[in-house]
Amino acid sequence: MTTRETSTAVDAPASAGSPQNEVGRGTLLGFAAYGLWGLFPLYFDALKPAGPWEILAHRILWTLLLCLLVLLVSRDLGWVRPLLRRPRLLAGTAAAAVLIAVNWVVYVAAVTSGNTSEAALGYFLNPLVTVALGVVVLGERLRVLQWVAVGIGVGAGVYLGVSGGRVPWVALALAFSFALYGLTKKKVGVSLEAIHGLTVETVVLAPVAVVLLLVVGSQGGLEFGRHGGVHTSLLVLSGLVTAVPLLCFAAAARRIPLVSIGLIQFITPVMQLLCAVLLLGEHMPRERWIGFAVVWVALVVLTVDSLVGMRSARAARRQLPVDDCPR
Repeated sequence: MTTRETSTAVDAPASAGSPQNEVGRGTLLGFAAYGLWGLFPLYFDALKPAGPWEILAHRILWTLLLCLLVLLVSRDLGWVRPLLRRPRLLAGTAAAAVLIAVNWVVYVAAVTSGNTSEAALGYFLNPLVTVALGVVVLGERLRVLQWVAVGIGVGAGVYLGVSGGRVPWVALALAFSFALYGLTKKKVGVSLEAIHGLTVETVVLAPVAVVLLLVVGSQGGLEFGRHGGVHTSLLVLSGLVTAVPLLCFAAAARRIPLVSIGLIQFITPVMQLLCAVLLLGEHMPRERWIGFAVVWVALVVLTVDSLVGMRSARAARRQLPVDDCPR
């Protein structure tokens, strides 16, 4: 970029497609995504007495229907044939679908059984698990502060298990399933757009959802249509509720730095914890509060490391000769 171009870019007012506006829009979309996910406990609690397996099935099938409608209306089907010629990508997406289904059903079961606070702990632990998987599976090297954060996180998990008299399985299942979901997407090199990936994942899971409804129905446990129009509508809207924050997140990730996404993501478990304690009336024993505090210390350390890393990268870019700067 020449001096004249730089001056023009600085002096010109921000247009609709300017970097400033894109970052602002991305930040709002990020807050929207994580804010909506933070309200999920209230939504899934309202779906009772439907059980987690029925809710999972509805979530899969209505999300698939919504995705198909969007793709048909927008005539966005050209990506399907090339995808069918990529078996590795299909297999990886199928594995990701299984992992996200595990995450969904464990989360819904936690909320509907009064364990939302432990689910929130799982999403606090998720960044630490993601970092640990990067080391174990991808062979990534951690900086000192990242090792400190992971160590504190492990200590928090051990404390919660010992003090509570049991391993916090719900939190660990949520943290590992979502971290493995992200790792799987990364390993297979997924280049699908968000709605394309979500469509494939729900196509893979649709037969499972149908079987779940048949099994639950055969046992007389189906609640769809038995508790008034509002409850039925909420089950139908589970597809929209699933898709909207995911698409907001995908749009945000394209516009703002990963560090910003990492900071915004803590909104979700904070909101989930507040929903559990203030609105759903869950009791938080003193030991769990202490465990949460230890995890928060680990997250502060991880956040500081991310901010320092971002600042160092910016300083390194400024020191590059003009001809070597990335374009």
